[in-house]
This record gives sequence, C-alpha cells and structure tokens, in this order.
Amino acid sequence: MPTEANRDEAARAATADKAGKAAAESGTARPAPAAPLTERQEARRRRILRACAHLAGRGGFDAVQMREVAESSQVALGTLYRYFPSKIHLLVATMQDQLETLHGTLRKKPPAGATPAERVAETLMRAFRALQREPHLADAMVRALTFADRSVSPEVDQVSRQTTRIILDAMELTDPTPEQLSAVRVIEHTWHSALITWLSGRASIAQVKTDIETVCRLMDLTAPESADTR
Repeated sequence: MPTEANRDEAARAATADKAGKAAAESGTARPAPAAPLTERQEARRRRILRACAHLAGRGGFDAVQMREVAESSQVALGTLYRYFPSKIHLLVATMQDQLETLHGTLRKKPPAGATPAERVAETLMRAFRALQREPHLADAMVRALTFADRSVSPEVDQVSRQTTRIILDAMELTDPTPEQLSAVRVIEHTWHSALITWLSGRASIAQVKTDIETVCRLMDLTAPESADTR
C-alpha cells in the first residue's frame, strides 16, 4: 500500500506533468508513434532519454522537469510530450534504455557461472551495481515504475520484457517452459523489490546479494532435468 510520502511524491509528479496532460486532453499531444521511427526521430528520442538520465542522475526524481528535459535535448516542449506524455512515461522509458545498454554490455562479457542460477545471479548483481553507481538515477526510475498507472503499461511492459531477455540470455535459454517463465517473473519481482529496499536504506548490498542468489535457485529447480528426476 502506498505510504503518505509516496502519495505526496505521486502528487508532485502529477503537478509537474499538468501541462502535458492538458495538452493531451486538448488533442495537441499524442503517445509516441506506433510506426517505426525515422533515423531523425530516433536521434531525437535518444537525445531526450540522455537528457532525462543526466537530470535524474544529478538530482533524482524531482530534478526531471519536462521543460528542462526539452531544453537540454533541444526539442520543443510539445514535441517532447508527443514522445512521452508525462515524466513517468519518460523515466520508465529511460529505465528500459538503461537496461538495453546493460544488455549489450552483458552480451560482450557474459556471466561465467556454472549453473543457470549462478549466471542469473551474477547478471542481476552486475545490473544492480550499474544502478548503484548512479543512485539518484536509479531512485528516479524505480519511483517512476512504482507510480506508473495503466496509461504507462506499454513502457512498463518494455522494461519487463527487457529484464526477461537479460535473464534468459544469462540462462542460455531460447525456448523456456511455462514453469521457467514463471520463475523468471518471480526473480524480476524480487530484483525490483531488492532495489526498492536498498534505495530506501532498508537493506544492505550484502542482503540484496543474498536475496537475489536465493531466488535465482528457482532456475535450477525448474530445469527440465530436475523435473525428470522428481
């Protein structure tokens, strides 16, 4: 259940996005295009995401103001709202972009564990340490995920799919069973929860590592050979 502090934070986010929502209601703002972006549009989108990450990294959730993002990325405010209807949309998309960059790094240097559980745990701890280097950015992105409502579902789904791809790559698995996909979802939930508890100062890095290693053992339990020996 959201705390009073979280409700206040969400209210501030709503206030910050008031202009964008008003534009959306008047029909002057639209969600990001469904069609593939042109090279120029993609370059503009990447500038926006970089500006968002820079502002969040410097000052956290409150530092991401849509007008400042527009100025930093050299796009009109109305254009920014056409790509991202609110700062919550923008920060969740920024998290997906950060995970995609991390995925590329992991592919260049895959985890070296002997079992799927070891490789997934190593991968998620590397992801955690990458976020640890940018605590303000991590806090802003996780808050956005927490505040996201149904209107942000496409962006949240992209974050989930990217996380799933990272975990499946670590498992060296291309055709997961329903049981394995269920385990992946539980691992994702635990990782997200571990981020929240660490960011709020309620868990140490050692505790996070223990929790992640524990939940990742689900991958070994759901391996087909394990099922055959039961």
